[in-house]
Amino acid sequence: MIKQFVVLGALLLPSLAGAATETQGLIAPQPSSQTETWLQLQREGTLASRHAQQLTPAERERAMQRWLDSFEYPIPEAFEQKAGGEVSD
Repeated sequence: MIKQFVVLGALLLPSLAGAATETQGLIAPQPSSQTETWLQLQREGTLASRHAQQLTPAERERAMQRWLDSFEYPIPEAFEQKAGGEVSD
């Protein structure tokens, strides 16, 4: 039984290795832009802090209240393109 698995593995291994080298993955090995570099740093967590960042109970309460208050405003059917603030330099 084990001999059959070894033989099967020996037969499949070259075909799997060939398939891996022929196709390119979704993520490039080297980032080609600054955006991709930042996304890679976030994904891999290489520059992440070793210290867990936690909210204080007061901060959690304020965040939860802000989230709950956001439901008091109705969602408009459409947004007016001309309505909005001004940008100042």
